[in-house]
Amino acid sequence: MDFIELRVKAPGELSDILVAELAEVGFDTFEDNDEGFCAYTTEDVFNPDDVAEIMSRYEGLGELEYSHRTITRQNWNAEWEKNFQPLVIADKVSVRAPFHPARPDLPYEIVIMPRMSFGTGHHDTTALMIENQLTIDHQNKRVLDMGCGTGILAVMAVHLGAASVLAVDVEPWTAENAADNAAENHVQDRVEARLGDVTALEGEAPFDIILANINRNVLLEDMGTYGQYLKAGGPILFSGFYEEDLPLIRAAAEQAGFTYESMRTSNHWVSAVFRK
Repeated sequence: MDFIELRVKAPGELSDILVAELAEVGFDTFEDNDEGFCAYTTEDVFNPDDVAEIMSRYEGLGELEYSHRTITRQNWNAEWEKNFQPLVIADKVSVRAPFHPARPDLPYEIVIMPRMSFGTGHHDTTALMIENQLTIDHQNKRVLDMGCGTGILAVMAVHLGAASVLAVDVEPWTAENAADNAAENHVQDRVEARLGDVTALEGEAPFDIILANINRNVLLEDMGTYGQYLKAGGPILFSGFYEEDLPLIRAAAEQAGFTYESMRTSNHWVSAVFRK
């Protein structure tokens, strides 16, 4: 299955509104740029009429242009090799592709080849999750990474001392990519990439730590299941939603038995830490 990239040119405040609207019609990954943003979804979810209806409602609020294109699995690597720049998170974590030079001056390095998966650290939610991971004791812990994407958070967990990580995603190429990136970072013996949603957890013992960087609707739907699979006292880190959605996430989390601890924000995105 291919991806749809929706490229939107819009001023900052209008971009924030449009991202929220597009998230409601199936777009689940967003990348800011100098002119606005790009939004991504899978070809089977994309409905051009939904997009046109949203855009028509906001045409009078500022300069607004948009277009879409299909990104095939075959050309995904070339796209990322052209656009993916190395970055540093929290002055501690280097995130780069295999074709970038290493950063031995930093304590942690993650090598990522995205292929058809999202999660390179460039999006605010991924960077926020890694910043929160740096504050959590992973030593000898068993970790669950739900919606693992490229597997970047799973790799980070192992770098922080996790004994094992189960990385789960609903897309076949994503599970494959997470496994490949685990091998690229020499942590394949401690990362299992599994295809599926929360039903793929059936039979698993509770985890010490859960990482869930997905989107608001999936988090709300699966919150009760997360509660079943986290050990008492364990932390759960959420992201993939906006600041205005935190009250909804917090209410659902507290109903599932979690206690709110802290949050980080960037460009209106949130990563929040709860504990069971």
